[in-house]
Amino acid sequence: MVAMTAHEHGLPEGLNIREVPQPHFDGIVVAVIPAYNEERFIGSVVLLTRNYVDAVVVVDDGSTDRTAQIAHFAGATVVRHKVNKGKGEALNTGFKKARELFLPNAVVTLDADWQHLPEELPKVVKPITDGEADIVIGSRYLEQTSEVPLQRVMGHRGFTMMINALSGTQVSDSQSGFRAFSLNAIKNITFNTKGFGVESEMQFVASDQQLRVIEVPITIRYLDRPKRSVVRHGLNVLTSVLRLMGQHRPLLFFWLMGGASLVVAFALGVAELEQYRTSNTVDIVLAMLIVFLLTSGSVALFTGIILHTLRGFVLELIRPVISREA
Repeated sequence: MVAMTAHEHGLPEGLNIREVPQPHFDGIVVAVIPAYNEERFIGSVVLLTRNYVDAVVVVDDGSTDRTAQIAHFAGATVVRHKVNKGKGEALNTGFKKARELFLPNAVVTLDADWQHLPEELPKVVKPITDGEADIVIGSRYLEQTSEVPLQRVMGHRGFTMMINALSGTQVSDSQSGFRAFSLNAIKNITFNTKGFGVESEMQFVASDQQLRVIEVPITIRYLDRPKRSVVRHGLNVLTSVLRLMGQHRPLLFFWLMGGASLVVAFALGVAELEQYRTSNTVDIVLAMLIVFLLTSGSVALFTGIILHTLRGFVLELIRPVISREA
């Protein structure tokens, strides 16, 4: 094996890249790597990932640096977005290109910033090639040791609890980007979430399409400071989760909104009645607000019922089609 130093690839000292024998998988395995301004690490990630897969597809999501050129010279198939469209769209593009060029038995996704260890790729892909799962999540929390900073751990835990409850798919790490997918999964998944809420969307899709999901432990490392504020990133994910809740769990979403409106209307109504009892006067503005809240709350409840029924009907129609294509 030929060892290459970290310095030769622009990495921190102490990291080594080795040419290793390609593991044996049943079928074709393709890696899809979404990347945005990752010229520092993308070449090394591609070079090492190629040791474990049949092909690497890098989706350059509107980078303004040399990400695309370096990925190409490292041996990846590169697809470029003219503008930054977000991680969800990058994955859609990568899955489509992988299907068109390779028709793989498995697709594995990992980040371009060297957070994930390509040498752990075989254990993430193995449940797919063994026919045990449709989606495999590389979890940072299945084992006790973790290099995840405390503030990230707290955020990850909070989002994971929320998404587990809403989606019905139970995992330990809802935000991990190191994942593997079966051909059945990538043929039937199109992400509507543009940004980093795409991992959350996968849990809803897995539940809706009855895809088998398992987790395997992975190692994580952070070599660079986050490109975005942790708070801002968390708010973006929370916004995506609320939108996913409206799309995939309309009954719960609209009943929560409608119920909240009715509770507020009831509280204001009690205050209005008390004012009338003590002063024999009616606050017209408050009365109009109560009527509005009662009306909007009732409409939200019925909207939730209607959308829930329609959604169930559509899912029953498309599931046989998905099963035939699997």
